[in-house]
Amino acid sequence: MPLLDDIVAQADVLRAIRRDIHAHPELAFEETRTADLVAERLAAWGIPMHRGLAGTGVVGIIRGNRGDSSRAVGLRADMDALPMQEANTFAHASRYPGKMHACGHDGHTTMLLGAAQYLAAHRDFAGTVYLIFQPAEEQAGGARVMVREGLFEQFPMEAVFGMHNMPGIPAGTFALSPGPVLASNSEFTVTVRGKGGHAAMPHLAIDPLPIAGQILGAFQNIVSRNKKPLEVGVISVTMIRAGDAINVIPDTCEMRGTVRAYTADTLDLIERRMRDVAELTARANEAECDFEFVRNYPATINHEAETAFARDVIAGIVEKDQLIPQVPIMAAEDFAFMLEAKPGCYAFIGNGDGEHRDEGHGHGPCLVHNASYDFNDDVLPLGASYLAKVALAWLEREPPQAGS
Repeated sequence: MPLLDDIVAQADVLRAIRRDIHAHPELAFEETRTADLVAERLAAWGIPMHRGLAGTGVVGIIRGNRGDSSRAVGLRADMDALPMQEANTFAHASRYPGKMHACGHDGHTTMLLGAAQYLAAHRDFAGTVYLIFQPAEEQAGGARVMVREGLFEQFPMEAVFGMHNMPGIPAGTFALSPGPVLASNSEFTVTVRGKGGHAAMPHLAIDPLPIAGQILGAFQNIVSRNKKPLEVGVISVTMIRAGDAINVIPDTCEMRGTVRAYTADTLDLIERRMRDVAELTARANEAECDFEFVRNYPATINHEAETAFARDVIAGIVEKDQLIPQVPIMAAEDFAFMLEAKPGCYAFIGNGDGEHRDEGHGHGPCLVHNASYDFNDDVLPLGASYLAKVALAWLEREPPQAGS
């Protein structure tokens, strides 16, 4: 593989950085130590930076030496961990109870640091590379906050590129496709308000549980009978709460869950039909219903031209069979907010099947959001090489003509 030799030479250093971040996970908007580590590395490599976007965000600024240029491109990595207990006991396992890098953001941050070090030492290019170290990807929308606080106004860039590790595909493999690659993520809460009473006298009560059951079943008909069959949507009721005593019909029953979709039209349809089903079913049973629907992340939609560009760069790094299409999945990712604001591409890099894990790993699978997960350090030079190369190639390309 034609990786960048200077990055390959730093493989052990990158491994140490990644494991240090893994051992010190920080949750959304709390990434103070991680941001300090990033800032210290950037400063050591002579990279000026801006701190404070979305609280703990760091943006590094690398300007080329080949004359003045308004050309600019962005590279993004996320820094936050998950609120879960790690099952691994190897030396770099989490030192903070209830916090774990179970999604590989420690690896994402390290790969971008590897690219940053290379670009800082090889400035024979015209233009600027912005290094976006983003907080709070996990359900908190750090990308949305950075965009809202002026990321692209303060650091104007033509395109932005990001990457996520993908367990289950071989290390050394990249997957990417244009169009939707990750779904939108919305949350709903349905509260059915009936009238409590004695479990032996249901005729004197309005039992909210069977009403909630009717609503739950009808929700699945929305996916199978209201949505177009070729459009993708998922409704998952994941929590039901009601009652405190076995012989008491409760006053209320609460259901919560998530909705996933790839298009705004499908999401609009699902939300409207869910509201109708919940409210009208409750009314038909002489109960009341509160329906709340919160749209968290939009779908992650890769831009066609930028994805083709990224594919060409990757094709120059890996073998043909190591570059595969990315089948869309229903998980969500807040890089979607950046892709709504700027053209770009979100690629996936193979993390392998878990055989890379050190002795002392948990007995679960090496899947993201699993307590036995660990990032594959072997792919750090590959990911860092891709990020550096895609930025350099972008700045070398001929900019599109106005009106083209």
